[in-house]
This record gives sequence, structure tokens and C-alpha cells, in this order.
Amino acid sequence: MELVRATEAAAIRAQPFIGRGDKLAADGAAVDAMRKFLGTVNFDGVVVIGEGEKDKAPMLFNGEHVGNGNGPAADIAVDPIDGTSLTAAGRQNALSMIAVADRGSMLDASSVFYMDKIVTGAEGIGVIDIRQPIDVNIAALAKAKDKPIGEIVVAVLDRPRHVGLIEEIHAAGAKTRLMLDGDVAGGINAAMYGSRIDMCVGTGGSPEGVATACAIKALGGFIQGRLHPKTDEERQKGLDAGLIFDHVYEASDLVRSDNTYFVATGVTDGELVSGVRRLGPIIRTESIVLRGRSGTIRRVAADHVAELWA
Repeated sequence: MELVRATEAAAIRAQPFIGRGDKLAADGAAVDAMRKFLGTVNFDGVVVIGEGEKDKAPMLFNGEHVGNGNGPAADIAVDPIDGTSLTAAGRQNALSMIAVADRGSMLDASSVFYMDKIVTGAEGIGVIDIRQPIDVNIAALAKAKDKPIGEIVVAVLDRPRHVGLIEEIHAAGAKTRLMLDGDVAGGINAAMYGSRIDMCVGTGGSPEGVATACAIKALGGFIQGRLHPKTDEERQKGLDAGLIFDHVYEASDLVRSDNTYFVATGVTDGELVSGVRRLGPIIRTESIVLRGRSGTIRRVAADHVAELWA
């Protein structure tokens, strides 16, 4: 619940900027609020995945210590707003999120920005392999879920780099759900029981892949990733950081501990959670809390006194 307070605060502070076209202002307000509340949490956290290197971000930078210094030592991944462009445009699926795991257990993939990822529910375990063509994976998942291929829905970021992938999905007979941003929510929805999304696939942020893995541990789902460097320089930076290329990272490689937490509060409405909204004298938020060790999924609806956030 302490972590939920931090994501709630970030979402609430971002709310006035929804649809205002200024993603930097929205992100700045969310970062300030999250940093303030994290300082009260009873743990010794180190930001493994944050807003960037110290010289590029004044707060929540990679390597920063957060929390009150007491309690367990932990790695932490933060994104005060996953979907700043969505927030600025007033579009769906923007989240404020935090992932936490035991100290030293999160893969630090910050030196290589992109990762090829594939995420499904538990049905994909032992069935899906990122090295296989997408049509083979779709057919295998359809068989495992006992669904016609024509009913399989695959979430993909709507990017020029995915034009060929989208065509292959359609050629395989499956449907697509194109996401403007926010593949963390897409991955979680793919692993969530009862979701309308069966698979999330494509090239997205490496840090987001690690954060998603924390949630997948709680959901009992499936995730694989392969680092996707854009330049030789980036590849060398990854090698210098100890990362492995041409290698499939499983969930246990992305996060080695099962003692994981994933917390997200909606900034704008989405399939995972509803967005923050002002309702007269209150501000209403909806959050989700996933715990890896127990497999528990909690939804937290809260009403906040608006004047206290003025």
C-alpha cells in the first residue's frame, strides 16, 4: 500500500495535464510526486530502471537510492508515467507504475534501449518461443488455448518498425490490437486471465520488459526477450555492461527473484485500470497490485479529498 500511494500521487499530479499537449509538464509533475512519496516507504531501494542517467534526470535517475533506508534492500523500476504522449493527447492506457524485487535481482538493461518481446498467459509456457515465426507462435497458442486462430488477438505497438510484423499476424489469420504507446500494459493484459488480448509482441523498451517481468511473475504468465541494439556503439555498451546478445532472456533472467511487486495506477482509462478523474470534491483513482511470491492480484479503488491536492 505504501507503493500504491506513490503511484496514486503521480497519477493525481499528472491529471491536470491530461489532454493539454505538454508531456514534459505532465511527466515532471508525476516524477516530483512519486519521488516525494517513495521517500516515506520503509525500504532501501536502488533505482535500476528510472528516468535516465543522473545527468539527464534530476530525480529517480538510475542508481538513485529511494525509501527511508530502513527495511529490505530492493531493486526498483519506476515510470511515473508510462505513456507521456498518451497523457498529453488525452488518449487511453497511460499508467504510473513501480516494480520492486530483491536487491541485485533485476536485469539492468538500460544500456540497450530496445528489446524484442513476446508475452502471453500461462498457456504459452513450453509452447511459445520468440525464435519461431509469428505465425507458428500464433497457431501454437491457439491450440494451447483451444481457440480458433481467427479469435486470437495480438497486441502490437503501432510503429513503422512493426508494419511487416502486423502484416504477418493478419496473414496468419489472427487479429491485432494496435497500441499507440505503453507496452507494459499490453504485456500485462496478454498475461491476465480473462483478458481480450492473447499475446503481446514486438520491439519495445528493454526497461519496460524487465518491469513487465515483475508483473508476469505474479500472473504466472510467459515472457521472453532478446536485446535489440540499434547501433554498433549501443551493442558495445551492452557488452561492456555484461549483457548477452543473440540470447533469449526468460522471465527468470529478467528478474531472478520471485519476491516481486508490481504496482500501477491509471492516469488515463485503459483495459488494465481506469484513469484518474476529478469528481467534484474528490479525486478517484484505480490501481492494481501484483505480488509474485503469492500470485496475488489486488485492485485498489480510492477516493482522495481534492482540496488536499490543491
